[in-house]
Amino acid sequence: MDRSRHGPNPTYRALALLLAGGALLVLALLLPVNVGAIPRALLATAGGGTPSLADRAADLLEREKLGPARLMLSAARTVGDPRAAALAEATAAAAARTPSHVPWGGWDPMLEPLLPVVSVADQTRSAPMLTALLPERARTSVRHYLVNSRSLGVQALLRTAEVTLTASFTPARDAGGQPLDAVILMTALLYQGEHLSPALQRQLRALAERAVARNDLGDLEAAYLDLVSLGSRLDWIALTELLRRTSGLDTLREYAHLARVAPDDFSLIYSAAMLSGSADRVAAYLLTYGRSGLEDVGLALRAGQGALDVLVERQVPVNRARDSSFGWGAELALLYPQAALAIRWLGLVLGAFCLLRGAVILLFRGEDRVTIQPLTTALLALVCGAVLVLGTEPFLLAAVPPSEFAFRIAMPVLASLSDPASLTTTHPTFAMDTSTLLSIGLFALLQLGWFFLCLRKIAEISRSGLPPLVQLRLMENEENLFDGGLYLGIAGTATALVLQVLGVIQPNLLAAYSSNLFGIVCVALIKIRHVRPFKRQLILAGQATEPASTS
Repeated sequence: MDRSRHGPNPTYRALALLLAGGALLVLALLLPVNVGAIPRALLATAGGGTPSLADRAADLLEREKLGPARLMLSAARTVGDPRAAALAEATAAAAARTPSHVPWGGWDPMLEPLLPVVSVADQTRSAPMLTALLPERARTSVRHYLVNSRSLGVQALLRTAEVTLTASFTPARDAGGQPLDAVILMTALLYQGEHLSPALQRQLRALAERAVARNDLGDLEAAYLDLVSLGSRLDWIALTELLRRTSGLDTLREYAHLARVAPDDFSLIYSAAMLSGSADRVAAYLLTYGRSGLEDVGLALRAGQGALDVLVERQVPVNRARDSSFGWGAELALLYPQAALAIRWLGLVLGAFCLLRGAVILLFRGEDRVTIQPLTTALLALVCGAVLVLGTEPFLLAAVPPSEFAFRIAMPVLASLSDPASLTTTHPTFAMDTSTLLSIGLFALLQLGWFFLCLRKIAEISRSGLPPLVQLRLMENEENLFDGGLYLGIAGTATALVLQVLGVIQPNLLAAYSSNLFGIVCVALIKIRHVRPFKRQLILAGQATEPASTS
């Protein structure tokens, strides 16, 4: 037979499909895009050419804002910024030039009433602003400075010192009311110096006026508590820089909460708010992902401002396992993430299709009567592609773990105090670990192998050259083989359940029963798509030859 009339050599065609399939899979896996996550390679691309942590700190030093620069220096050392050493030298030089600015974090005209009456013992360290306002002389000096202010907001805040109904604070005019008096004066000083964002100014003024009218601090007391948390940790300049970027009371509450639950990491949190163009999104990200999110923010800070902006804009964790890609793929994933994800998944499915089609041509070349149609190969490719997607998308089915930084409200509940187990809370989760995904992939591959084994047996009977009725009897003799996918699926389910009981893999019924599901699909494809049509062909052929033999 002249093969040139029927197209290229099947072996060459199969090899070409295998090579194309392998190339598609490699390119798809190298594309840095994930569902519900950002690969590290994408962060590096987003941060390229954007200001780094050290660049922003150097800019603050140029504007004589030493306090924020020192916090950002601490963060630069934490994330391993290569310019941290040079930044440390510049910070030390700035502190040596103006040692009187060190406790306050820099210079601001609002500090004028404090300098004559407040003496800082240690001129080499930052002084928390609220601590500086606690002495009576300091509060008296600031009050005299602000009492003549023409700002209605400042006057409303100062009048809240006369409010007598409080929940957490001692009233400012009572014995022990120094903390409330200090935070009121600090807030009024921030308002007078226009160091609050416009939205925060409006909200504080409205709450102050309501508190004075009702003689009850109410919601304003929560804002004062948040300012206490920040003012007791930050110097004046560091506090003003943060509050300028605070979009409202909700963001203020979030940063105060982060300062309380993560005091050792607050320099990193503060630096992220300073470097990002959206401080409220930084707070939301950290409250969602907790300490894991803080590590992701550290990776973004090391890469640059662009990386941090992308991270907090998308509000997804970093996939630290994927760190290899090619340049144009990273640019595509950065600009068009949905299109890049579609290309990646399509590449996985097409790659699986080419590999399977090439394997079919190699295994069944020369067969005239039994072949695997492209539609069947496409269905198998979809199954294989789905397994590949599950295996390479660690965040696709994983639920977000509880955040260590999340707000928690303690509510009294009815429980048996003699039974501590009754006080525990179980959180539902849809997360699947790597061992579960690998189990599902293994079951799918086993069924795929059994599928090809059955097709091979059908091809063997087809080319035997025996009479149709004899081939039909041979096909009936292989019924157990064609049903073997069900037996294999049941065996996989039993094995998975045993491994879960022994603790080898995490308890997950999906991993166990997926084996049964794959077995049902495999047997259905074999018997409906291949065995039944071949038997029908043999029956018709046998009926056609039987009258001829009888005559």
